[in-house]
Amino acid sequence: MSEELQGVVVCHGPLAGALVHAAEQISGLVGALVPVSNTGCDRDTLEERILAAVNGRPAVVFVDLASGSCLVAVLKRLRSEQSVKVVTGVNLAMLVDFVFHRSLSPTEAASRAAAAGEESIRIP
Repeated sequence: MSEELQGVVVCHGPLAGALVHAAEQISGLVGALVPVSNTGCDRDTLEERILAAVNGRPAVVFVDLASGSCLVAVLKRLRSEQSVKVVTGVNLAMLVDFVFHRSLSPTEAASRAAAAGEESIRIP
């Protein structure tokens, strides 16, 4: 894949911005992830924010919940896009993994990030 993937983080409230900021602090890589919040907007506006963040590029879109307005907006606008994959249940571990593997295909990067996120969940 010649073009690096765009990561888009879509969450309720300020969560997307906080996750992106933390991933940038940990990785030292800025600009690989774009936060999108549903704060202060209706569904159409949220869909437009998501489309603007993807900007026609190959992307992995990370969503906070496996249901709700954020996922509905993402799937309505991007489900048929072959160059976009969606991962729900976003966490910091999956975002950090993603930023270091942006040269993979959307499918490979999404699978890898989801596995990293799942592996990070523990009861110590």
